[in-house]
Amino acid sequence: MRVEHQLRAFKQVFENYDGAVPLHRFLFSYFKQHKQMGSSDRRWATRYIYSFFRLGKALIKEPQITRLAIADFLCNDTLSLIVETELPLLKNAITNSVKEKLDLVKKYFPEFQLRDVFHFQEELSAEIEHQDFYTSFFTQPDLFIRVKADYLEQLKKKLEEEGITAEAISATALALPNGTKLEKLVPDQRHYQVQDLSSQATGGLFKPQQWDYWWDCCAASGGKSLLLHSVEPTVQLLVSDVRENSLHNLEERFRDAGLKKYQKKVLDLLQNNDQDLHHYEFDGIILDAPCTGSGTWGRTPEMLYYFDTHKINYFSKLQKAIAANVVKYLKEGKPLIYITCSVFKAENEEVVEWLIKELPLKLERAEVIKGYNNNADTMFAARLIKL
Repeated sequence: MRVEHQLRAFKQVFENYDGAVPLHRFLFSYFKQHKQMGSSDRRWATRYIYSFFRLGKALIKEPQITRLAIADFLCNDTLSLIVETELPLLKNAITNSVKEKLDLVKKYFPEFQLRDVFHFQEELSAEIEHQDFYTSFFTQPDLFIRVKADYLEQLKKKLEEEGITAEAISATALALPNGTKLEKLVPDQRHYQVQDLSSQATGGLFKPQQWDYWWDCCAASGGKSLLLHSVEPTVQLLVSDVRENSLHNLEERFRDAGLKKYQKKVLDLLQNNDQDLHHYEFDGIILDAPCTGSGTWGRTPEMLYYFDTHKINYFSKLQKAIAANVVKYLKEGKPLIYITCSVFKAENEEVVEWLIKELPLKLERAEVIKGYNNNADTMFAARLIKL
């Protein structure tokens, strides 16, 4: 039977994956090594494994095939053989809303508890609405792009001509179906950047002035720097990261975006960097801090499944140490923008409390950016002023 074939492919993937690398990278390598798997096998194995991880640890005592069928039912609006075979009483509800389907699962499986999907409830930031947040895990977030305002309608029209539904979220943001091959459809990236909607929202805290000198200290591939530059094009930039390969990616991204004037340094912010930065004084620092990434697990549900709670404390300590080492290069009266893509209070509110207690900083504004209400990532951002 085909369902047995599909299930065998899923089990092979699951048994060989341990969460050590991102799932999409593992699947690319695994399928390359197992070329006997046809395109249909790869497609169904990918759908099943992502759906399975989205269920988290809910109904953990049920057989694996039952949990897979429930997960696939909740996460998709097209039928699969697993759902047809294992949940025949539910198959006609496959196009219902997620909330309606959750009610049906609860009816047929009374032990089901939505909170078991995300079993770190005690760690959540206070502003998170638990039920809405947990429910969001059954929907793949959209692909968002930030677009120059005078180009948005033109780009939207071009995408729709290619059969891609593009929803204008604001004057500078478009939402696209996840998996859209944007770089093939619109290779010229001078007028747009791929950036999650919540990440775009952090720009509201920047408030740069003309000719300011800003430091994006954990720049990675440069998304926040490009956002800052879009807010105030005259800003002078220093970008740094501990990973040299990230800065190579940043250079390529900046080049595609037409951003040419900036400085870059490879810096380990856990070390004393006075030799490199002794004469620097910044009008603003963006600290997009290393974190658990828990606000992005809707995109990477394997992290939801494999995450170990002790990592929260590790990242909290790391965030405080980095902040302490960078704030001394900030001018008085100027902002430190603290950002995480985490939903954990120990990385968010509690770090901010530590910053204003231990460092010469005062809090001007802080917020949880609730992407789960917008099919986007969830983030935390705070603007602190140096005293």
